[in-house]
Amino acid sequence: MSKVILGYILKNFFKYFLVLVLIIYCFGVILNLFEEIEFFKKMEVNLFLPFMLTSIFVPSMILNLLPFVIFISSMLYLIKIRDNKDLLTLKINGFSNIKIFFIFAFTSFFLGWLILIIINPITSTMLQFYEKTKSQYARDIDHLVSFNKNGLWIKENLDDGNRIITAKKPEGTNLLEVEIFHFDDKFLLKKKIFSKEANIKNFDWILTNAIVFETNNSVFERKEFKSYKISSNYNHEKIVNLFNNSNTLSFLDLVFNYDELLNKGYNNLFLKESLHLMLVLPFFLFLMTAIASILTMHTLKRSENLKFIIVGLATCVLVYYFKDLSLALGKTGRIPIILSIWSPIMALSFFALVGILQINEK
Repeated sequence: MSKVILGYILKNFFKYFLVLVLIIYCFGVILNLFEEIEFFKKMEVNLFLPFMLTSIFVPSMILNLLPFVIFISSMLYLIKIRDNKDLLTLKINGFSNIKIFFIFAFTSFFLGWLILIIINPITSTMLQFYEKTKSQYARDIDHLVSFNKNGLWIKENLDDGNRIITAKKPEGTNLLEVEIFHFDDKFLLKKKIFSKEANIKNFDWILTNAIVFETNNSVFERKEFKSYKISSNYNHEKIVNLFNNSNTLSFLDLVFNYDELLNKGYNNLFLKESLHLMLVLPFFLFLMTAIASILTMHTLKRSENLKFIIVGLATCVLVYYFKDLSLALGKTGRIPIILSIWSPIMALSFFALVGILQINEK
């Protein structure tokens, strides 16, 4: 009998969760579709393209909102079973408040791990495709940066032409095996620069052991420099920030390919931040479901539903801003970045513990 009741509870819980995810997905598609159409409006593309890009972008957005999605769906479902007396029936059949709480909270906890292991790699791949596809259609862009298995590629528009920069591998604030091609406004090659290493910490790059080929009466003359300086629109920090989208990295990549990502040039602090932001997800889902359970099981009065909904929405807003504030303090160096990520979890755990003790007495 207990297994039947448990199956019934979980089935309807997931039903509410999936329905809310679908509703948010539809709203996300509608809102983001206008932005994609605006981006492509002057290009000769089929309407299917912006719709496809929107469809694959929204799932990653939903993952970021998942703690609040699970909170709202949990609260709505618990309000329903409380109002239709299912909650009272569960108690008659031996399901105490604390037992019901743990059923929902641990279900959300394990759901978080399933999402990290199964769903997150899919959404990160979709977002990579989204960004790669959209970058191919980007218009009126003077400067482009690309990083792939062949190394780093940079295109810059200059006052007297264009510059293409390639490098095999980044190493700290240096680029190795650098090649620079400078074209005039008619795309004719006017200068070639080869260097074993370039320090790009600042916007003035310092090239070591540079070989420069520059045209003189249509003939390339070779010159060698122990140190050679060029001015660029990019420095190390700016280039790294271009690739600091943790949504394009999957949880499995961060766990199993961490060292490989470091070798590719990803910042160690950024990778740690991304990994811990993903690791907190199951705990966030657990605690948000816990808070929803505490609010709704505090009383059996139907008349207080509106108050619970208002309190629930206010809780979502407060948690969101507290989480954002804590992360901002970590990124600005006020507190360690790892502590800033886990601080909301520790604070919510305290309030959840107090709430659990209260509903256990009901």
